[in-house]
This record gives sequence, structure tokens and C-alpha cells, in this order.
Amino acid sequence: MRTTVDIDPHLLRRLRDEAAQAGVSFKDALNRALRRGFERAHTGTEPYECPTFEMGTPLRPLDKALALADVLEDEEVARKLSLRE
Repeated sequence: MRTTVDIDPHLLRRLRDEAAQAGVSFKDALNRALRRGFERAHTGTEPYECPTFEMGTPLRPLDKALALADVLEDEEVARKLSLRE
């Protein structure tokens, strides 16, 4: 299959050098490099699992974000006003 890709210049030089050393075409060297990369990416790796933690019951309902933001903003304004007294 024919396609166009932009390869970083330093990778292109490295790929051309590898093709010349192995005595194969650029296309073959590119396919080998891609195959090796994909094989390494999928061998012996387990899916990443993000740990989760129980945070308890929320103090306020979290299903209405704007209402929650209003309540928190009102509480902060009230706290700042109480510090002035």
C-alpha cells in the first residue's frame, strides 16, 4: 500500500543507514522498523490500571455543577465578609 508520511530528518537518516547496512530497500527497512516497534509495544505489557480510592459520601450533591459552584461561591463570599468584622 502506498502512503505519504513525514519522517523526522534524524530518523530518516537512521533508517537509510540501516537499509544500506542490511542491503535492503528503504521500504523493507521501514517495514522492519515498524514491525519491531509494534512487536515491542505489545510484548509483555499489561494494561495500565489506575488505582481508585473510596472518598466517602459527598457533602453536597455533585450532579448539578453550576448550582454547586454557586453554593461554594456564596459560602466563600460569606466567609470573607465575616473576616472583616
